[in-house]
Amino acid sequence: MSKITLDAVLRSKLPDLSQPLELCDEAGKVVARITPVLDPAEWDLTEPPYTEEELQQSERSDKWYTTAEVLAHLKSLEKQ
Repeated sequence: MSKITLDAVLRSKLPDLSQPLELCDEAGKVVARITPVLDPAEWDLTEPPYTEEELQQSERSDKWYTTAEVLAHLKSLEKQ
């Protein structure tokens, strides 16, 4: 893979590099797409909204719904 070092002049021409970006020629044709490198240290890890006990209780439950039942319930929510 090739590398290009961004000097101050080139860096000033580029927008915020935390978002994907397309480089185009004078005619507007896309010649490259740049995807930023993500730093895992910047991510805010959150805990799931359920405790481990609640998840296990749900797995042991004998109450399950068919796809048709779920779709019917979601349809009923649209009318509210």
